[in-house]
Amino acid sequence: MSSEVAPVPIHFPRISPASWEHPTDRATLAALRTIPGFDTVIRKVVGMFGERNIRINYQAQALRVGPSQYPDLHRQLEDVCAVLDTDVPPLFVSQTPLANAGAVGVDRPFIVLNSSLVELSSADQLRFVLGHEVAHIMSEHVLYRTMLFLLLDVVRPASGLVGPAAWPVTLALLEWHRKAEISCDRAGLLAVQDPAAAYGSLGVMAGGIRGREGEIDVEALKAQAAEYLDRNGLDGFYKFMSTAGRTHPFPVIRVAELTTFMEDGPYRAILGGTYVRRGEEPPLSADLSAARKGFSDSAQKVFTNADEYVNKTLVGWATNLRRRGDGGTEGQ
Repeated sequence: MSSEVAPVPIHFPRISPASWEHPTDRATLAALRTIPGFDTVIRKVVGMFGERNIRINYQAQALRVGPSQYPDLHRQLEDVCAVLDTDVPPLFVSQTPLANAGAVGVDRPFIVLNSSLVELSSADQLRFVLGHEVAHIMSEHVLYRTMLFLLLDVVRPASGLVGPAAWPVTLALLEWHRKAEISCDRAGLLAVQDPAAAYGSLGVMAGGIRGREGEIDVEALKAQAAEYLDRNGLDGFYKFMSTAGRTHPFPVIRVAELTTFMEDGPYRAILGGTYVRRGEEPPLSADLSAARKGFSDSAQKVFTNADEYVNKTLVGWATNLRRRGDGGTEGQ
């Protein structure tokens, strides 16, 4: 085992999420915040399904990380939050075979690490993951992520609650979510400050094998990403169709985006202390304003009257479920 001492990571006092956010991510968040009643819709729907219930479920079936419970993970989270200059959120480890992690909740967000991801990852790879999830909280993604997951995982499959009018909004939210993931990969890299660890973490989530964690070839992974992006023609159509309904970009796309951030983006400048401070965020440029308007025009048709929309759709959903419970047939 090497006796070398790991270098102390660079800290970023008062760093703003604008330093790492993808332009589409910023534009979409700005669009959502300008739609009258949008936040009200989200909070009402989340309230109906119970953010508190989600938290209680994790308290009941997962392990809360702390100074005496997986103290190494606790220290890593503290270190990451110190680098990104933010408060330390609660952290849970859930016994789950899928190598993944997430930031959950609206009013009091927390982070969940799946046990498989912890088993497959090195300490530095976990720092990348923790930085990624902390960034979701700092960028205030969690509120809109929660709404999207409710649309995708609970509401729509259960009853057709979200009709055709909302499908364009769902697709728009999916596109935003994919860009938000790219944003937070950048923050994860800033947290770990080790490109190999960042690439390795994405490799683990793509195809990590327990007991062979050290065999992921970063250069081969980058070459695979370049080959994927180089395809065009009919392959481009297939790539678009396979991506449209996904919440996350494919791992190879995330690898390529991270490479661009390091080689052509502001990564080196941020490490050198040149980054956006909180309260000093620049206004969105004209092209981002156009993107915001385009999103708002389509979304506002659904979310103009928050109370009416939520009440109508939830009542319809409940009625549908009640009919099924009574043995009735589904509506045509």
